[in-house]
Amino acid sequence: MKTISTRAALAGVAVAMLAAAPATADVKIGSLGAITGPIVSLVKEINLAEQAAIDEINAGGGINGDKAVIVFGDTGCNSQTAVDAANKLVNIEQVVGIAGALCSGATIPAASNVAVPAGVVMISPASTSPEITDLKDNDYLYRTAPSDAFQGGVLAKLVLSKGIKKVALTYINNDYGVGLAGTFRSTYKAMGGVITADQVHEEKKQSYRSELASLASGGSSKLVIIAMGEGSGMTMIRQSLEGGMFDTFIGADGMRTDKLVEGIGGKNLKGKFWGTLPAAKPSPQLDNFKAMYGDGKKFKFGSPFTAQGYDAVMLVALAAQMAGSSDRTAIRDNLRKVANAPGMIVGPGEWAKAVAAIKAGKDINYEGASGSHEFDAKGEVAGVFAEYQVQGNMLVDSDPLDIK
Repeated sequence: MKTISTRAALAGVAVAMLAAAPATADVKIGSLGAITGPIVSLVKEINLAEQAAIDEINAGGGINGDKAVIVFGDTGCNSQTAVDAANKLVNIEQVVGIAGALCSGATIPAASNVAVPAGVVMISPASTSPEITDLKDNDYLYRTAPSDAFQGGVLAKLVLSKGIKKVALTYINNDYGVGLAGTFRSTYKAMGGVITADQVHEEKKQSYRSELASLASGGSSKLVIIAMGEGSGMTMIRQSLEGGMFDTFIGADGMRTDKLVEGIGGKNLKGKFWGTLPAAKPSPQLDNFKAMYGDGKKFKFGSPFTAQGYDAVMLVALAAQMAGSSDRTAIRDNLRKVANAPGMIVGPGEWAKAVAAIKAGKDINYEGASGSHEFDAKGEVAGVFAEYQVQGNMLVDSDPLDIK
């Protein structure tokens, strides 16, 4: 009886010790995308690129030895849905940081109403509205894509460089559309361009024929459309071609989707549709990223904002590694330490190298697949842009533009 009792006691101690031992917890990083809504095909590839980053991190030992997990949320590019999705990621899933949101109209309310008050870093791979720059975010909101304050000017200069002195302009009624149209308008007019008709439009309408007729009445055959290519942008171009109202359509990053070309037909758009989008300068890091993912097995390489999404996840993870914990404020405080010079340069495919350097007490400088993310005081990055044009039934990007 005594022997049995001793064994039982020892077993009880062992169970108690196991119960007291801290369990290895997953480190959750949120992805605040738009799985539904007007940019579905783009979001699919961005999410796959984000997952590729997570897979790399885990193959290299995880974050501070713990497994990294990405948790996807759906904003639908809608402000209220974005707040709800952010609440779930922050308060239920307990993510340590967020890659996202994507649409500017989702990023602003998600940050202002949820992430910033909760002290959770958000790094948007695709939100480009100038409204984000001066948002009161307590240094919790960043982006790996440049502001449309830059893109609008580049687009205007590109249009003028092609000898197009008059355009009609229409833009979607949200933070993205209003902001980008504003910078395009001011630059284009300041440089001598004439906007013959200027009209905001609403998303999700079945017909834009009356709006298009009004835009065409100004006399220009060139239409600048600041919208989403799988939403109002596609409908407007199709109905314009059906009505013979415009012969050239000019867009920005939101219009850059192969789904638009597939839906209308490459032969109907060749030489008639082009625009701008953020790009990355040639670099060893971009070359390495292409060597790793250029075969398209993980995601559609070169799809808009995939590189920025990958970088956003990597930056959150590196900040957590540098912080040595999942403390949300510590992650914010270490973000610039891993992103900005000086420090040992690390890039795509070098997670293990970065971890070793951090453990050795070295500073690191993450140079990303989408560029050098030297965050300024407002969490912004400078950017370069490329031109896309129709080739077959898809869009092809140029090298980065050299437009001053």
